[in-house]
Amino acid sequence: MGKTRGLLGPADVRELTARLGIRPTKTLGQNFVIDANTVRRIVRSAALSPDDVVIEVGPGLGSLTLALLPEVRRVVAVEIDPALAAELPATAAAREPDLAARLEVVHADAMKITHVPGPDPTALVANLPYNVAVPVVLHLLATLPSLRTALVMVQAEVADRMVARPGGKIYGVPSVKLAWYGDARRAGAVGRAVFWPAPNVDSGLVAFTRRDPPPSAASRAGVFAVVAAALAQRPRLTHIQRSPRSATRCHRR
Repeated sequence: MGKTRGLLGPADVRELTARLGIRPTKTLGQNFVIDANTVRRIVRSAALSPDDVVIEVGPGLGSLTLALLPEVRRVVAVEIDPALAAELPATAAAREPDLAARLEVVHADAMKITHVPGPDPTALVANLPYNVAVPVVLHLLATLPSLRTALVMVQAEVADRMVARPGGKIYGVPSVKLAWYGDARRAGAVGRAVFWPAPNVDSGLVAFTRRDPPPSAASRAGVFAVVAAALAQRPRLTHIQRSPRSATRCHRR
């Protein structure tokens, strides 16, 4: 049996970023999870089974990946950054040598994924970049019908929008589209101190369970087009206002 080295802590994250030449800054929106209890909490909230095949988007340095490997049959980590994608298998091999074979790293843009290698993924578990969180979730649900559950960490404001119910001020297109695929709920809050560097916003966990879409004579695309057109007519004051900086921030964890 190989010797495990456990999850990544603050010193590990700093060592890896230094070795890879990554200098995370708030301006660039580069924030990495440094708290092992947070990733354990994410995995616990995902309620995974040993037979699950997890797709993880934006694994970054592998903080969450390492916590997923002991719990499931396979982890497919989709990473757009070539340096991070190249380093992740080595991190897994060094810290979880007996489980590293469960990891498949795919160097790709998650928004362009139409399939993943190996068995069909059954769960999405990810710490998502804030500015693409909703599009990524919707794209994967549309293209990977085998996904039955999801547990994602996103910006707190985005989490509220994803789970909003009809009649609320923040109920909008993300809420309607996600509800087409299944049921979403808030699964907890995450503070800023678990990241390095600490972001300017809090995060939230969203849990999702797929169900059959509502009966409709129209196609999904047709329904979504009508929804987008209808909700676009609402007064702008019914939407949460964001600063340009927060709207474009992309967090890599």
